[in-house]
Formats: sequence, C-alpha cells, structure tokens
Amino acid sequence: MNMEKLQESMYDLIVETSTNLPKDVRRAIKAAKAKESAGTRSAMSLATITNNISMADENVSPICQDTGLPTFKIKTPVGVNQLQIKEAIKHAIALATKNGKLRPNSVDSLTGANSGDNLGGGTPVIKFDQWEKDYIDVRLILKGGGCENKNIQYSLPTELEGLGRAGRDLDGIRKCIMHSVYQAQGQGCSAGFIGVGIGGDRSSGYDLAKEQLFRSVEDVNPNEDLRKLEEYVMEHANELGIGTMGFGGETTLLGCKVGVMNRIPASFFVSVAYNCWAYRRLGVAVHPETGEISEWMYQEGEKIDFATEAEKESAAAAETVEESKVVTLQAPITEEQIRELKVGDVVQINGRMYTGRDAIHHHLMENDAPVDLNGQVIYHCGPVMMKDDEGQWHVKAAGPTTSIREEPYQGDIMKKFGIRAVIGKGGMGPKTLKALEEHGGVYLNAIGGAAQYYADCIKAVEGVDLMNFGIPEAMWHLKVEGFTAVVTMDSHGNSLHKDVDKSSLEKLAQFKERVF
Repeated sequence: MNMEKLQESMYDLIVETSTNLPKDVRRAIKAAKAKESAGTRSAMSLATITNNISMADENVSPICQDTGLPTFKIKTPVGVNQLQIKEAIKHAIALATKNGKLRPNSVDSLTGANSGDNLGGGTPVIKFDQWEKDYIDVRLILKGGGCENKNIQYSLPTELEGLGRAGRDLDGIRKCIMHSVYQAQGQGCSAGFIGVGIGGDRSSGYDLAKEQLFRSVEDVNPNEDLRKLEEYVMEHANELGIGTMGFGGETTLLGCKVGVMNRIPASFFVSVAYNCWAYRRLGVAVHPETGEISEWMYQEGEKIDFATEAEKESAAAAETVEESKVVTLQAPITEEQIRELKVGDVVQINGRMYTGRDAIHHHLMENDAPVDLNGQVIYHCGPVMMKDDEGQWHVKAAGPTTSIREEPYQGDIMKKFGIRAVIGKGGMGPKTLKALEEHGGVYLNAIGGAAQYYADCIKAVEGVDLMNFGIPEAMWHLKVEGFTAVVTMDSHGNSLHKDVDKSSLEKLAQFKERVF
C-alpha cells in the first residue's frame, strides 16, 4: 500500500469532514429554514447557521470549534493491513490538528493534560470490519462534546417524565425516543439528528445508535416497523416547540434513524446518540493498493450553496434584530446596565471578553483570577487557535460551548470576581439564575456551532493565561466587535430555557397514549 498517498487521502477526508457540511445535511437545514416563522429568534439562529456554513466553505476552516472525538468506521478487503491504515490516520489527525482543521481535544483523564495533537489512549476511535468487496470503505464522524453529552440510554421498563411507563415493546421504544428529544432541549445545538439503537448490551447499544448516524438523512429504513417509527418521530418531535438552540420554534429535529439488534432476556436497552445541526460525517472509497480516493460518500443530489442566499439571510437577521431591543455593551459593564436587560433582548458586545471553560471555572473556585474580572464578560468557548511566524495567536474557530457544565461554579464565580455577563449556549440552571438575580448578572445565548461567524467578530487576541490547561481550556483575552447574542436569562429571575423546558414537557405529555 502507498502509505504517503493513504495519509494524504485520510488528511483530505478529515479536512472535508471538519469544514464542508454534507449535501444531505444541507438540504435538511434548508427545509427547516423554510418552515420557520420569519422574524423569530429561531429564524435569526438559522440565518446565522447558514451564514456560518458558507464562511466555513470559503475559509476551509472548522464549521464548529469543537471538532469532537474523531470516530472512524472502516471496512477492508481480506488481507489488507489494518495497522498501516491506523498509522496513516494518526499521522493525518496530527497534521490536521497542527494546521488548525481540528481542535486539540485529547485530554488525559487523570492528569487533565492535553496531548496537543489529538492522539492518546483511545483517540482517535478507529473500528474495523472486513468485507468481500475490493475497496476500503472509510467513514468519519466528528461529534462534538455538547451533543455527545446529550446521548441517553434507557433500560426498559421505566417511568418517563411526561410520558409515564415505557414498556418492553415498540410503543415503549417510541416513548424513549420522544423523551430523548425533550431532554436534549437546546443544549445539544438543536435542531439536531438522532441515531437510535434498540437492544444489545450497554456498550453495543450505543455503538448501534452511533452507527445509525452514518446513514443518509434521506434513506428509507427497510424494516417496516422501524420505518414507521422513524416517520412518527420526525412528524411529532417538532411539535414539542423546542426549536433551534432551544429558543422555541418549528424545527427541533432534522433526522431520526433507528437500528435494532438482539438482546438477552434480562436486558432491554434503548440507546440514543444525539448529534447537533453541525452533522459532520463523510466517507470515502479508497483503493487498497494505491491509497487513492475513488469516491466520496453522502454527496448524491443537489448541494445547497448558502452563500448564494447570503443577502437574503442578512436581511432576515437584520429584521429580527430591528424588531428586538438591541443593546450595545462594552466592558466593564455596570450593574445598572445589566438590570435594564430583559429576556429576548439582543446584545452586541464590543471591546474585551475572556474565555473560560471547565478547567478555568474549577481553577477560579480555589484561586485568584489572573486578570481583573470586575464588570467583565466570560465566554464559554474553547477556540481553535493558530500561531503565525511572528508568534501572534489567531482565532480559527470560536463558537460557544454548552454552559450547563459550569452550573456548579458559575454563580459563585460571578459573585467572587464581579463578572456581569456570561456567554454560552443551552442555558444554565436554577443556581445560576438565582445568582444572576442576587448579583446583577445576565446570561447571553450565542448560536451553537457558529464557529466561523463568531471568529469573524474577534478582531485580535490580546493575551492568554493558564495555557497549562491546554488551548481549549486556557483563558484567552479577545478583542471583539459586534459580537451578537440573545439574553435568555436576566437579572429579574426570568429564563427562556426554563420556560421552553416547561412548555415542551407539557406538549410531550400529549404523546403518552399508546400508538404502536
């Protein structure tokens, strides 16, 4: 096998998967946009999403800064050296990370040390099967942590909030799937896609669920029962009203694929793998001797070029902003300014903000901050960064991470350091909401996955602290202009996330009655 060519082919697959959304996914997003009511927060979110897709195309940069855990599923002819393929993939992964196409995401679970090149124990994930065909089939999915954390597994029978008892039958499975969409809310960057695995054990069930994410969005399940189940979920999940980013709206789910395997009598698992709108998975057919790509997968049919609709999208976004209260903030922000904000307001930030994720929040609970955070803005973000020949850092991708992980820390840290605004996605819980009210703080929801859109708002990297935590977890000092987000939790005890959760739970209850 030509190793040099194979490494090149694997590098091309990684870069395309990270930067170029597949055709079937683009068509699903376009269809969702057509259903959404104009002038809503969800419409503005979808406009930002399609703009971000176009920018990733143009810049050949990551669609989302969280390039996830690269997972390869590979089928090889009998006799092909799988060890060589694994080495080629590792080489390509390290090079793609160096070139800013992947974020360094491989972290030692015991020490917290980042390997810096996406290589380490268990990363990337590479799974092989053999088959009788004469070419190598390589599929790759980049599934970020925000949606990975919304995966869920049910053991039947069980009691489900809003739906009651789910038994060991097709109707119980239906209830589990509907509940899985409800529990994700906007934290997994909805509107999303789900893969469902019925049966197996706990590990094989999740494998089967993730395997469904390698199916085409538009395929038809050959199993009649599963086809009907998929159609039911697609018809009714969007009636929950969770909407894009959990802002409420017409589209919550963009795809549902279900697979089944046998189980042992004592166990009945339903496993759900949730994937965000940035559904990054591609595949290639590779010649086993030359290592060259002979065919790309998931590229049948029309490719939606969202750049051709850019002016229309910008106008729609502008219309939404004009209809909302738009507030420009520049740090340091006063408590009086924060108290004037209400849920639904659109905020545009200029000036300085600081990134802070899991490691930073944990650190700040026990230590002083490296900078004065009084009146400042914390951005829940782990950017993709590159350093130029002069040693200057540049942001390649910088969308928000899921905020709920910081719930144990956020309120205490805001009070301790005088932080006035927090930016992230998916909202936060009651502890943070109470602290916002007591302290005079606000939570701003940015558009999840819009890593190119927000990177464009960042005009300079003015410093960095705590680099010992690794690039994604360091505290980056960013100069921003026109950084737009929506107030979803204010200082008066109001939370859009709490309201949408309540209303969607009420709607979920209408699907309690037996269907199958």
